[in-house]
Amino acid sequence: MTLATIALEARGLSKRFGALHVTQDVSLALHAGARTALIGPNGAGKTTLVNLLTGMLRADAGSLHLFGEDLTRSDASVRTRKGLVRTFQISSLFAPLTVFENVFIAVAQAGGRGFSMWKPAARERHLLQRTEALVVQLDLQADMHRPVGEIAYGRQRLVEIAIALALEPRVLLLDEPAAGIPSTQLDLLHRAMDSLPAEIAVLMIEHDMHMVRRFASQVAVLVEGALLMCGEPREVMAHPQVQSVYLGTSGRERFEGRLAHA
Repeated sequence: MTLATIALEARGLSKRFGALHVTQDVSLALHAGARTALIGPNGAGKTTLVNLLTGMLRADAGSLHLFGEDLTRSDASVRTRKGLVRTFQISSLFAPLTVFENVFIAVAQAGGRGFSMWKPAARERHLLQRTEALVVQLDLQADMHRPVGEIAYGRQRLVEIAIALALEPRVLLLDEPAAGIPSTQLDLLHRAMDSLPAEIAVLMIEHDMHMVRRFASQVAVLVEGALLMCGEPREVMAHPQVQSVYLGTSGRERFEGRLAHA
């Protein structure tokens, strides 16, 4: 596989809710190993687009291909099994269960075991080893046996990434991974992003410009459900139309200041 391989390709995706055209003829391609950020003002339709990509919403028009396979009519569960995996802006972890248990459930499901394998898990050594490896990869071993609800929020987001990786993604969609994380904990997320396997294509929705500049080699800008432009971070963020639309004309100076420190 080379970086020229198209991992995920959306062609002309459109979606309406009544008279509201929330996604307008969006075409976007991610190559294998891509690190792409999707930015845009609130209400631009970013999460709706991710829902269309993952099959949580059915598009009114357009198509979706994963490594050349047409998944346009496939539901979310099929797309996940094929390797199109997402995290959510709002945490969906099992708070009473430990970090290890949360990740193990995902590992077991990915291995076709599901909850039925919970009791005899000791006989499934490879599942336990895979779970431990993911916990270590995300630097969560200190919290391995603590209930998720008791650990810092930033570390909970790392658990979500570990769960996503347990599902063996070929394309990973991250919905605002930095949302709600205190600035003092962002280094944890930065290290986690750096540890993602190089061959996985990643599309990250994010408002934090420092995160975008640090992680993405390509930035796509969505405005009112339509793709405004796509290019290298500095080129996109320096574009007057992007600055004006993203924060509004009054916020341009603040935007440039954030960019300078990113």
